[in-house]
Amino acid sequence: MRKKILIVDDERSLLESLEMFLSEKGYEVTCAMTAAEALKKNDSFRPDVIILDVRLPDKDGIEVLKELGLKPKHSNVIIITAFHDMDTTIKAMKSGACEYIPKPIDIEELERAVERAARAGIPSSGANAISLDPSLIYEKGKIIGKSRVMKEIFKTIGILSENKVTVLIEGETGTGKEMIAQAIHYHSPFKDHPFLAINCSSIVGTLLESELFGHEKGSFTGAIATKKGKFELAGDGTIFLDEVSEIPFELQAKLLRFLQEKEFEHVGGEKSLKSNARIIAASNKDLWQMVRDGHFREDLYYRLSVAMIMVPPLRERKSDIPLLIQYLLKKINTELHRNIKRVEEMAIERLIAYHWPGNVRELENVLTRGVISTLGEVVLDEFIATLLEKGAAADDMRCDGIGTMSLQDVEKEHILKVLAHTGWHFGKACDILGISRPTLRQKLKEYSISIPS
Repeated sequence: MRKKILIVDDERSLLESLEMFLSEKGYEVTCAMTAAEALKKNDSFRPDVIILDVRLPDKDGIEVLKELGLKPKHSNVIIITAFHDMDTTIKAMKSGACEYIPKPIDIEELERAVERAARAGIPSSGANAISLDPSLIYEKGKIIGKSRVMKEIFKTIGILSENKVTVLIEGETGTGKEMIAQAIHYHSPFKDHPFLAINCSSIVGTLLESELFGHEKGSFTGAIATKKGKFELAGDGTIFLDEVSEIPFELQAKLLRFLQEKEFEHVGGEKSLKSNARIIAASNKDLWQMVRDGHFREDLYYRLSVAMIMVPPLRERKSDIPLLIQYLLKKINTELHRNIKRVEEMAIERLIAYHWPGNVRELENVLTRGVISTLGEVVLDEFIATLLEKGAAADDMRCDGIGTMSLQDVEKEHILKVLAHTGWHFGKACDILGISRPTLRQKLKEYSISIPS
């Protein structure tokens, strides 16, 4: 079935040219020259997409847009205007427009906008399509997964929450190690006691020792008062040592003594103090390999790894990705006050196929940026493709040693990759690169890039 388009503008010549162009592209088109006529035709013609001018003879186009938004099944609206300014653009977007195109109209830009708006109204029916379950509730700190390996982790959390053994959680960055530590704590009998997290890689040695064990007044420069450390403040709660592999070797002995005796002293102090706090440590490095390499104490490793949880990277549990997308979009909708209802089927397939070097954290970042780029209720594949293209390019730079190249060489290399990926289609390449056509042509000239004949 052909998609229907309603064009609303008081300039007859523009109506005729746009009607002819879009009809040749396979759309069913009708036109209106006033707001009243547009609202009437919207009810009778029931268009999938409306191209709406801001300035109409009988009513402001933004007001028409607001009225259209009140309809039970309203169309996706593309605003066009010769009187474009910041305030009008903001009002149009806030009133529900899915695109905003200034006059004189770039016909290729309009064609892409119409195609996106039309696709956004197509229900996804494939096995990989995702429409958000309206009954799904976002719960902060909830760990999502239905794969076998995640079910085993849930079982382990249940077992460990009933005791206070020391736990070591290993996994790549972005896999959710701290969330697992929190789940162990908040399902334990000590959930009302503090959960205190400290990133061992972000604090230098002397200050890290003070953060953990506290210090006496005058024990080092800047110690103007006695301060309690995490072991005192935690009480019967949990101390989460993130990136425990980064603890300086000399401080590892002091941590080992605490794990053995549950005793410690302030920096600069002599009084022995006790703590019942539980230790949960996490590392994105292989601690046992660090022991073999002589960079981590073997005795401390054994004390930390009484119980172990290995968190798999996202690429090894791809069956969880559709469920994660549902949950993360619900979270993003809540935090950004959006109403994303669906993700295009091709976008889902692309998200499942991607290798996710940044794991769940990267997935959330991509979805958040995709939602920000989405002006309607459907996250389209092209937005996801652009974001993953950039992510893959960044990963290529890490893996291929591009870090040794100059900024100009990196930019030239990326432009060439994008052009090759799009078959030298300037419009698509500009969308991915986030630049205009004149800028792209200037870059080609600057880097002496020849267009293939």
